[in-house]
Amino acid sequence: MFYQMYELNHAAVAPMRAYADAMRLAFRNPINPIAHTPFGRAMGAGFELFERTTRRYGKPAFGLDQTTLNTGKVSVHEKTVWSRPFCNLIHFERTLPANHRPDPKILIVAPMSGHYATLLRGTVETLLPKAEVYITDWTDARMVPVTEGRFDLDDYIDYVISMLHALGPDTHVIAVCQPSVPVLAAVAVMEESGDTFAPSSMTLMGGPIDTRINPTGVNELAQTKPIEWFEDNVIMQVPWPLPGFTRPVYPGFLQLSGFMTMNLDRHMIAQKDFYLHLVKDDGDSAERHRDFYDEYLAVMDMTAEFYLQTVDTVFIKHSLPKGEMMHRGRRVDTTAIRNVALLTVEGENDDISGLGQTQAAQTICPNIPDDMRYHYVQPKVGHYGVFNGSRFRAEIAPRILDFMRTHARGNRNKKVAPKVIKGGRTG
Repeated sequence: MFYQMYELNHAAVAPMRAYADAMRLAFRNPINPIAHTPFGRAMGAGFELFERTTRRYGKPAFGLDQTTLNTGKVSVHEKTVWSRPFCNLIHFERTLPANHRPDPKILIVAPMSGHYATLLRGTVETLLPKAEVYITDWTDARMVPVTEGRFDLDDYIDYVISMLHALGPDTHVIAVCQPSVPVLAAVAVMEESGDTFAPSSMTLMGGPIDTRINPTGVNELAQTKPIEWFEDNVIMQVPWPLPGFTRPVYPGFLQLSGFMTMNLDRHMIAQKDFYLHLVKDDGDSAERHRDFYDEYLAVMDMTAEFYLQTVDTVFIKHSLPKGEMMHRGRRVDTTAIRNVALLTVEGENDDISGLGQTQAAQTICPNIPDDMRYHYVQPKVGHYGVFNGSRFRAEIAPRILDFMRTHARGNRNKKVAPKVIKGGRTG
């Protein structure tokens, strides 16, 4: 009933939210003389803060209409090239000049952890000038009818394999945070079966490969509760009249509540600063706040079976690093990975996936040749900075692209030396 009450409360506040939005517009209307006074700006700021606090944030758009190549700007079009009930694969198709040399083909596997794939907008935008980029656009589970069936961790792995098949040979895969485990498992399954569509390289970024290493608050919570506790306390049924009515899910608003409480003081200060920016008519600072929270507060539900299996496998049993993870009744053998280059990236101040948790992939994949593996720690960034922001653009992305070019299938026998990029820590 908790999900139903959440929806009911949201509906009950709707008239007040509509009133607040109308008053916000009135107090910010330039033809209203009060709008130009400190009182008017304070009233407008208060009404906007209320409206934004009580709003349901829908799925944002990527909004990447163009990118800049060495030859100049070109247009970009989103195109769905693969589709299943719980995911669409989006290609950011660039209008390339006829003489343009082939770029690395990258499959970005976005996290299914409460936020939409648009959280990686900055990641895509940074890679687009130098790569052919595809990204997994996971579907909000509450929008998928129960007639479409279940979706669990095994299905997730199958989806990744199917997408790699659809993209063809010499694809490079990037897993950001949560998908590091299923992507590594998918590559292991493909390598063990001699699948020719296994990627040329995989890049794991800030992922929970082994959460026994430097456990964070997220990891410790999972360790203190049995899986039955999660099933009894955080799994709910989608309420009517949503398309996924009666589907058991882990609601996105619960995940968001967990994220918010981890840094509640920071979020409270951000709201206060937003109010003050509006009162001072500091439009640029206020717009940056809107852009961030429009993305951060847009959340999606996960299927109950996927959430519970992930918590149990990754955070409670640590099945992958122990060599005990199963996929469709078969053990996932990471030692079978021999031909896929491995790059692991971590943030020095990551409070979601502790330092060393992603690097553990290097240990459990011992048969990858030394010249096909690389580990990098980015100083002075947290979890978000591993895949977004100025340091990602300047220091992490160039390493990823260079690693992919070096380990493209056509370059492996040419002994192409990787570029040396200063900064950070490697291993």
